[in-house]
Amino acid sequence: MADHEEEDLRTALRMSMQNSPPEPKRSKPRDGPAGAPTGLPEESSEVKTRRLQRELMATAAEKRMLDAKKASPSPSSVSGSAGSSGSALAAKVVRKGKELSLEEVNLGKGLSEEDAKQLFSMVFGAEVTKGILAQWSNQGIRFSPDPETSMGLVQHEGGPCGVLAAIQAFVLKYLLFCPAELGKVVPNMHHNMGSGTLSNSPCVASNNFASLTEDAKARALIRSMGEILFLCGSNKRAVIATLSVIGDDTERSKDNLDDEVSELKLVDNALFSDRNNVITKSLEGLSIESAADLHKVLRVNTYTTRESAFKRLQAVIPVFQSRMGALLFLISALLSRGLDLVQADRDDPSLPLVTAPFGHASQEIVNLLLCGQAVPNVFDGKMDLGGGMSLKGVSRSVEVGFLTLLESLNFCKVGQYLKCPKWPIWVVGSESHYTVLFSLDTTVQDENELEGRESQIRKAFDAQDQSGGGGFISVEGFHQVLKETNVELPTEKVDLLCSTGFIVWSEFWQVILDLDKSLGGLKDSTGLMGKKVFDLYHFNGIAKSDLNGSQVSSGGETPVQRPRLTKLRVSVPPRWTPEEYMTDVAVSSGSGGNESGGKVTESAKPEPSQHAPLVDCIRTRWPRAVCNWIGYPPSIV
Repeated sequence: MADHEEEDLRTALRMSMQNSPPEPKRSKPRDGPAGAPTGLPEESSEVKTRRLQRELMATAAEKRMLDAKKASPSPSSVSGSAGSSGSALAAKVVRKGKELSLEEVNLGKGLSEEDAKQLFSMVFGAEVTKGILAQWSNQGIRFSPDPETSMGLVQHEGGPCGVLAAIQAFVLKYLLFCPAELGKVVPNMHHNMGSGTLSNSPCVASNNFASLTEDAKARALIRSMGEILFLCGSNKRAVIATLSVIGDDTERSKDNLDDEVSELKLVDNALFSDRNNVITKSLEGLSIESAADLHKVLRVNTYTTRESAFKRLQAVIPVFQSRMGALLFLISALLSRGLDLVQADRDDPSLPLVTAPFGHASQEIVNLLLCGQAVPNVFDGKMDLGGGMSLKGVSRSVEVGFLTLLESLNFCKVGQYLKCPKWPIWVVGSESHYTVLFSLDTTVQDENELEGRESQIRKAFDAQDQSGGGGFISVEGFHQVLKETNVELPTEKVDLLCSTGFIVWSEFWQVILDLDKSLGGLKDSTGLMGKKVFDLYHFNGIAKSDLNGSQVSSGGETPVQRPRLTKLRVSVPPRWTPEEYMTDVAVSSGSGGNESGGKVTESAKPEPSQHAPLVDCIRTRWPRAVCNWIGYPPSIV
C-alpha cells in the first residue's frame, strides 16, 4: 500500500508541474485589463481548461491516497503520523501547483535585432559553415558517466572544447581545493551533501575520483559557472542566457518546488529524467543558423548578486546540460562582459571568436572565461609596438591558468599570470584542442629561495622584451634589468653581452648561473638544490578508445569510448642545474605520490623519460621536467 501511496503522490507532483505548452512569450508582460485583480495576461479558454484538469487530477490523486489510508489499519502511531504529514504536504504541493499556474511567466528578456546581429557576427562571422554551427549546437555541459573520469565534463563534438575545458578547470578547483564553498551554492538546494563530505578530500587521499558524489559535482558545476560569469561581468553582474522554446515549466518548477519536494524525498532520478526528456523534445528541430534565429529564441536574465545567479543556474541547469549548453554558456559569458567591451578587449574585432575552418574556440574565448577579458594574447600586460599601437595581454592574476604547446614551438610566450595561477590547475592548448592539467597538491607551485630569485630575474627580463616572447632585449632594457634585480656583473661581462646591440636571454641566463650568489647570481656547486618530485593529472574530455578499460564481448575485447585521465610522475631538476649533474639526480621508483611533496630522492639509476606533446607543455612551466606514466600516453588532441 505504501508503494501505491508514493506513486500517487508522485503523480500528483508531476501533474502539478506539467504546465501546458507555453504561448508565445514576450520580453515584457502584457498589460492586463483595467481592474484585473492580478494584472496578469488573460488565459485563453483552452489553457484555462487544461489547468483545471491538472488541478482536478492532482486533487483526485490526493483523495485516493486519503481513502487508501482510511481503508487500511495503521501499523503504528508512527506510520499514521507519517501518512498524515505526507497528505498535508501533498495538499501543499497541489496548492503550490495552482500558484505556479497563475504566476507571471518570466523567461527573461529577448535580444534586440541589433544585439542579436552583433552577437552572431562576433561569434561566428559572416561565412560560418553549417558544420561549425552544428558542432556548437550539439554539445551539452555534462559529466562523464565513466566512474574513473566521473569528475570530468565529456565532449562529443569538436569545437566547444575551449568552453568545456575552462569550466572543467573551475570545477576541479572547487572539488579539490574549495569543498567548503560548495555548501554555499544555494542555501535550500535539495542536494543532501554536507559541506564536510569533501572537507577531508577523499578523492585526494585515495586518488579515486569515483568517490566524488553527484551532489558534489552538481554544486561544483553551478558554483563554477556562476564564478566565471561574474568574472566576465567584472564581479558586478552575471547574465544567464536560456531559450524560449524550452518552456517555463522546466525552468521554474524545480526552483519553486525544491523545499516541498526535498521534505518528502520524492525527487529522484526519474523525475529529473522526465525534465531532461521534456527539454530534449523541446529542442527537436531547433537550429541556430542566423542572427534571426538568436533573436527569435534567446532569452536573458541579469543578476547582480551571486546568490540569485546561483539559484537561477540551479533552476536551469538541465538547459545547460542539453545539446545547446556550451553555446548558451558562451553567450552568457559574452553578454556578462558586454558585447562592446568584448570588442574593445580584442586586437582585431573583425575576426570571429569561433575560428575557421574547424570551429575551435579562439584564445580570446578561453581568456575571457579564465580572466574575464577577451584579450587575444597570453603574455602579461600590454606590448607597446610604437606609434600608439599595442597588443593586449592578461592584466591580472588568475584562479586557474593556461599552458600551450605553441610556447614550446616558440610561437608565443605565456606570462606569469597564466603560468602561475592561484591553484595548480591549467587549461592546456594545442593546435586544435583544449584539455586540463592539474595537481592534487598546491605545493607543486611553491618556490624555494633560488627558484624565487630566478622568477624575479625572468620577470624583469620579460618586462623589457618587446619582441613578442623572442627572448631578447635592448641594451637600455638590459641595464634596467640589472638595476631592478640587483645583479652585479663584472664590466667585461656587461660589455660582452652588449656587444651585439641586444641581449639574448639564454646568454644572459648562462652568465647568471656562473655568477656567485653574493653578486645576485645562482651559482650552485652541488647542482642538487631545489629538486622536485610530484604527480600531475591530465584530463582529455573528448571520448577516445581506451583499451585499459576494454569490455569483453563475443568477438573479443572492445575498446571503451570514454574520456581519458592520465597520472604522470614528474621529476623536475633545478633550472640552474648544470647538465653534468643531471644524471646524478633521479626519482626513486618506489616513492608514492603523496610522499614526494618536493622532497629530494636519489637512486643509482634514473628512471627512463617518456615523451608526448604534453611533456613539452609541462616543460614550459617546469623546464627540463622528466615525466613518466603507465598505459596510453596522454593526448592533447
